[in-house]
Amino acid sequence: MRERARDKGRLEDIVEYSNNVSMLIEGYSFDKLVADKRTYYSVIKNVEIVGEAAYMLTNDFKKAHPEIPWKVVQGMRHVLVHDYATIDAKELYNTAINDMQPLRQQVERIISETDWNEWASSPDNDDTTDDGSVTMVVRRMKADGLSLELISKYTGLTAEKIKEL
Repeated sequence: MRERARDKGRLEDIVEYSNNVSMLIEGYSFDKLVADKRTYYSVIKNVEIVGEAAYMLTNDFKKAHPEIPWKVVQGMRHVLVHDYATIDAKELYNTAINDMQPLRQQVERIISETDWNEWASSPDNDDTTDDGSVTMVVRRMKADGLSLELISKYTGLTAEKIKEL
């Protein structure tokens, strides 16, 4: 259930599990990660939990913080859970190396700057639409040569929207 009162806890989960990813991946090259199945699947599970925590945030909260690419974070979770047979190990590694620390820092800042009593008691304006900014991430994915199909799978955007970005 998505409730404003639970948003802080979900953000704390993002911090904890993104910390786990950073700790697990420390000192690992791509080849070493892929060869170490125990660590590889631990990274997958922790990235999945980060995505689930983001997914369970209220849409009001995500709309209030469009600087974080929520759809991308959630999209990665969806791939790890539902399309596990198509996991791109390089994309997982790049996410672990490049995205976890900045995400954690942004979330830690939000946690410290938010008046959580006020947030929890505010009226819910959630209209269930979420159009968080993914422009920067989509542009990076395109620059890295990912196909429109794969970008769409990770972000939930249509091919037409991806071409616009």
